[in-house]
Amino acid sequence: MKRRYAEFNLKRKLLTPAQAQARTALLGELANRARYGGNPEHKKTPGDFGLTPPSDPRQGKSLCDAAKIFKRDEAEKLLREGLRNGLVSDRMAGEWPKNVWSVTEDGLAMEAQLENPDLGSYHGYPMPETDPLSLEVIRRWKYLNG
Repeated sequence: MKRRYAEFNLKRKLLTPAQAQARTALLGELANRARYGGNPEHKKTPGDFGLTPPSDPRQGKSLCDAAKIFKRDEAEKLLREGLRNGLVSDRMAGEWPKNVWSVTEDGLAMEAQLENPDLGSYHGYPMPETDPLSLEVIRRWKYLNG
């Protein structure tokens, strides 16, 4: 029986390692400017994210709480590391990749989605283990970060 991934956006694709290498300078510059905004739909505990409403988890949304990310600077660090590592989408909105991926210290794949291309701000969430892209993100992260 063929496995279906209907709940995942199959258009999401990482840049190839060669494409990412060719954009190293640009991605480094973007990493310095990127911001983490957050989304109350992915939070049970709002931490210091300053979200309005403070937290409003929606059923079916993956929660950042499961990844133990409760501070904006932690989320922003992962976002910036993903950009510097070239783990970004091949789809762009202006100069910004539509998605950025990273991995927590606990080995959990995270996905950030562009929410404001004028500001370069993203919101993120843990990737379900059933998402076929999460394994590729973890594999590349391990290769790049030893």
